[in-house]
Amino acid sequence: MLPIAMLAGVAAYFIYVNIPALNGTHAVVSRLISYVQPALLFCMLFVSFCRMSIRELKPRAWMLELLAIQVVCFVAMGLFLVWNPDSAGRVVIESGMICMICPTATAAAVVTARLHGNANVVVSYTCLINMAVSLLVPAMVPFLHASTIPGMTFETSFLLILAKVFPLLIMPLVAAWFVRHLFPRFHAYILRQTNLAFNLWAVSLSLAIGVSVKALVHSSEPPITMLGIALVSLASCLLQFGCGRLIGRRHHEPVAGTQSLGQKNTVFAIWMGYTFLDPVTALAGGFYSVWHNLVNSWQLWRVRARG
Repeated sequence: MLPIAMLAGVAAYFIYVNIPALNGTHAVVSRLISYVQPALLFCMLFVSFCRMSIRELKPRAWMLELLAIQVVCFVAMGLFLVWNPDSAGRVVIESGMICMICPTATAAAVVTARLHGNANVVVSYTCLINMAVSLLVPAMVPFLHASTIPGMTFETSFLLILAKVFPLLIMPLVAAWFVRHLFPRFHAYILRQTNLAFNLWAVSLSLAIGVSVKALVHSSEPPITMLGIALVSLASCLLQFGCGRLIGRRHHEPVAGTQSLGQKNTVFAIWMGYTFLDPVTALAGGFYSVWHNLVNSWQLWRVRARG
């Protein structure tokens, strides 16, 4: 399903933009997608939370190892740019920063469940890394782009990020809790829909790939820069999937560790790129979206092949 969803996103974009009669609808459709995507993610996470107990979402001590990888890499690259502001590969390095600090995807819990892993662990780490990003990115951005974002204080950046992640992370949890306790019949109905969250993710994935293709097509960057961003995003993807696997295996949670560190909220990465850093770095989220979904497709194929 995932390769089909990805190809559908690519095909839908090129078919849509090449129909002359629809040229006047581009702005409206783009705005509509900006609302539909969060709604799909909300519903997907709500369905996943309906299957979980809040008591099961407690963080584990070993998650600090995953967090350390993201934080140390992000800070190290950031400090390098602070000390070398005229670095020739600045855009590529900033792209690497985005790929490393980007929070875990809200869909990671869905994929983890399909891979027979512990989805509760992934949700716990998703909350943890989002809190870290809300504090760390606002603290680092003024040192990197103080002149280009004069009004971007720590408080402004913090509130921007919080407004971006809170509705899609906390509100589904609250809604699931209310449904569990106030509408037990509806809750039981949700539990019977075993493939609902995964199907919602497939639709969301098609939209995300379409948005990524749009960012790549409309980029005016030279091919060498785009190649550098593609390679650094691929290296970041493989590094995080690999490190997550190693750390998770040591703590008897190989699938949860892999998905927590490797599967990213690439829509957030694209937004973070054009909001806080050089707008070109938004391409990193688009490339990473392709890489991590290819990895997910391979993982799901392996599980299916094993029966």
